[in-house]
Amino acid sequence: MNRRDFCAGAALVATATGFSAQAAARPAIDLKAIDRVRVLAAADRYLGEPAVTITAFDAPRSPAGRNDYYSEADYWWPDAANPTGPYIRRDGFSNPEKFVAHREAVIRLGVQLPALAAAWKITGQARYAEHAETHLAAWFVTPATRMNPNLDHAQAIIGVNTGRGIGVIDTLHLVEVARAVSVLRGGRTGQGVYAPVAAWFAEYVTWMTTSPNGVEERDQKNNHGTCWALQAGEFARLTDDHAVMDVARGRLKTLIPGQIAPDGAQPLELARTKPYGYCLFNLDVLAASAHVLSTPGEDLWRYKGQAGGSIADALAYMAPFIADKASWTRPPDVEAFAGWPVRQPSLLFGGLALDRPDYLAIWRKLDPDPIENEIIRNYPIRQPVLWFEG
Repeated sequence: MNRRDFCAGAALVATATGFSAQAAARPAIDLKAIDRVRVLAAADRYLGEPAVTITAFDAPRSPAGRNDYYSEADYWWPDAANPTGPYIRRDGFSNPEKFVAHREAVIRLGVQLPALAAAWKITGQARYAEHAETHLAAWFVTPATRMNPNLDHAQAIIGVNTGRGIGVIDTLHLVEVARAVSVLRGGRTGQGVYAPVAAWFAEYVTWMTTSPNGVEERDQKNNHGTCWALQAGEFARLTDDHAVMDVARGRLKTLIPGQIAPDGAQPLELARTKPYGYCLFNLDVLAASAHVLSTPGEDLWRYKGQAGGSIADALAYMAPFIADKASWTRPPDVEAFAGWPVRQPSLLFGGLALDRPDYLAIWRKLDPDPIENEIIRNYPIRQPVLWFEG
């Protein structure tokens, strides 16, 4: 299917309805039925696995304590001309020798806890919620194992710095954890873990909005800025911080005109050495941000600002290339190209918000559970039942 044919067919089923809070809350498809088998299979496996936080892993090059998150930059490598000197950048090529144990632990939490919460929502069985609560206590409450609510030392570059603003992207995998906490807390009254967990996220939001690293990430113009907006928006939603939600909403409106061209292309992501994967990734985060931050009076899916396109335009641009990757006209990604696409949440969020059953049809055909690490790292929203009522 070529791009013109796809768009022409899509126009037959698209409608011009505005944002509907009710439609966003209750999907037109039965997500519980669609995902029941896969969710329960995963959650049953995770019931047998203990909580493992960052404190389980030594970080020899970290300048901080055991409870402090530390990671090293993906695309930075030793300089062959100066082996003991500062690392140098090779965009798109991941250094296999970097320290990633803390990041992998956060990703593991981001995979397991939402699956447990989704299984509880689908079945009502307390064992799934109880095991999720052991993860929450270990990560956010217990002094010996909790992670401190900052990313002062994320994505450090050896020989250059001990952490930087763009490392804030590493906690993107806590977005669905926060969503899972909201779902669990709503039905698990009397469980004492949720108040301290919410307090942890409130502290982290304060760090994100006031620290040098957090502010630096907020001001990024590409996918890093988008990831800041989604994190700030969802974490603030959990903690009922409407002021920060407003900040995140305003930041998203600032980013959209610079990120999305009038035809829906994403020039900043297309300029990378992994243009296909970066466009999918940023689109997913844009779509999730629109889902979290839109209101009945403000439809962020169609917001364009003074120039450029909208998130809806960006999804229309990428949808044909998701449906048929062979039609992609740009160079292939230098890494992990074969693993894309997966069950991109942008198709689900956009399909429902924009009344596009064609997007939903594509979404249902795609793999919801990739196993390649690089794909998992860039696929932080995996449990649709947590994002909609019903």
